[in-house]
Formats: sequence, C-alpha cells, structure tokens
Amino acid sequence: MLFSLIIPVYNRPDEVDELLESLTHSTYKETFEIVLVEDGSSLLCKNIAQNYADRLDISYYFKENSGPGDSRNYGMKMAKGEYFIIFDSDCIIPQDYLTEVDKALKQNYVDCFGGPDRALDSFSDKQKAINFAMTSFLTTGGIRGGSEKIGKFQPRSFNMGLSKKAFEASKGFGNIHPGEDPDLSIRLWNLGFETKLFPNAYVYHKRRIDWEKFSVQVNKFGKARPILNSWYPKYNKLTFFFPSVFIIGFAISIFLMLIYNFDYLLQLYFLYFLILFLVSSYQSKSIKIGYFALIAVWIQFYGYGIGFIKSFFKVIVLKQKPQEAFPELFFKI
Repeated sequence: MLFSLIIPVYNRPDEVDELLESLTHSTYKETFEIVLVEDGSSLLCKNIAQNYADRLDISYYFKENSGPGDSRNYGMKMAKGEYFIIFDSDCIIPQDYLTEVDKALKQNYVDCFGGPDRALDSFSDKQKAINFAMTSFLTTGGIRGGSEKIGKFQPRSFNMGLSKKAFEASKGFGNIHPGEDPDLSIRLWNLGFETKLFPNAYVYHKRRIDWEKFSVQVNKFGKARPILNSWYPKYNKLTFFFPSVFIIGFAISIFLMLIYNFDYLLQLYFLYFLILFLVSSYQSKSIKIGYFALIAVWIQFYGYGIGFIKSFFKVIVLKQKPQEAFPELFFKI
C-alpha cells in the first residue's frame, strides 16, 4: 500500500526542513511519497523541497491561500497513494513512524486513524510546557489526543491517516478552522467509517512557541466547539464544557473568599495547580518547565473557556449563524 504524506505549509520553510530531514531517517522499507502544498505563502519552501529531491519522493504545489483544510484536500487530490497521512508542518517524525502505522493497519485496518504527540528534548521550555498542557491526563489533553476512553476517538490533523476511499466519500475537510478535524471525524462516522487511535504512531509536535500565539489558538478551539455541537448535537459531551466550568468556578471561588471569607473552593484550585506543578516538574525533570506548565494550563483553560462561552451564547442561545458570528473561523474556498 502506497502512503502519501500530505503536508500543508504556510510561511514555515525552516520547519519543513526539519520535517523532511526527519523523514530521510525513516526505517520504513516500502516506497512512500510526500506532497507539499504551499498555501499562498510569502516565505516559500520550494527550495527546501528541492534539496531533498534526491533522497525523498516529493511533489511540490503552490496554491492561493485557502486554509489548511482545503490545502490538505488539494494535496490528497494530487496524491498517488491509496492511504493519506497528514502532518502539520511543525512536526518531526520518528524514524519508525511509518513502520508502526503499516503494522497497525495490517493488524486492524481502519479508514481513519490518529496518533498522539510528544515533545523532543530540543524543544524550548515553553514548547514543552505547552505540550504538557495539550497532552496531559490532568488537563483536557487526555481527552483530546491520548485516550479512547471517552466516546469515539477524533483524530487531529497534525497526525492523521485517511484512506482514499474515505476521502472520496467524505470530500475531505470543511472550511472551518480550527475544528475541521473533529468535523471530518463525525462526518466519517455518519458515513459508516470508523476512526481509531494508533498510540505508537506518535509525532513530535512543536505547537505554538509563545504564550500569545498559544492563547489565540486555544481561544479559537473554544469558539469552534459549540459550532460543532450545533451541527452534530448527537456527539455533544459534558467534557466539552469543562474549561468553561473551570473558569466560572474559579471566579466564584474568588468572590466567595473576598465577600464571605470562604476559601475552601479556592484551596481546591490551589491543590489542583500544585499537583500540575509537581507532575509536570517530575515528568520534565525541570522546575522551570513545571512553572511554565502552570502558565500554559491557565492559558489553555481560560482561552478555551472564554471562547466556548462566547460561542455558546452567540450560536446556541442567540441562534446566530456561525459564519456570521465568527467569520475568522471560516476560510473562503
């Protein structure tokens, strides 16, 4: 089975260089192709791709900017393979990744899979802290990317596989971003396809490199979720409300302490953050990363929670059209 690796990129030539370099060390014995889709970038990676042409089977395409979902669709249309594997451009791929995917598909074939992410030692301390916030079982990360215990697994497009058959049936990603990957997962379920987590098919994912970009990202995640809930109410879950409840509860705990000198609820929050600090410090073997993890988790919960509340009020309560309420979440295709 020929794998086609689909990589949309927007102004990230240096990251593409690292990604392609990692793929030159793949232990996978069969042929695979790489499809790079330049999504209207001003900083092109064409020269980077040409530097690897003698070691990797690479096709490079430039198109007008229309967002990552449409760029992935474009790449899958141009690909020759029977199975597409989608990466974000800020990923680094372990050498045995394709071998693990091939093994998993042969053991229990599925038309769509997703894999988790990890942090490399070379990542910055902030990147490691953000990775902890986005993947830890102590945050919503355990639900997002590393667990199949809560409902059906929804693959994330930084590390996702999709058969050609499933792509043609579903027409691929929609124009919402972020949120295009759970949207695709749900549409695949409705078409009768299954999704699965491949726990050994992990990638090293850099994610955002500073607090401001991370805050903007998780805020958009929060805005996207009520939109998806309105489209697919069958798949709405209480866990999606958790960051908003967390933020509201924290505000209530501050109010109770200041007005009534009741601090028991605030002590529970303190205990939670203490556990976060201890676990992240232990896992990273760094008190500094443990401290950064507290910042990352707060940004994650606050940004997502506020975005969720705002979107819930506009889309669910006021019944506004998502494209009109949050035009920044929708690319024109």
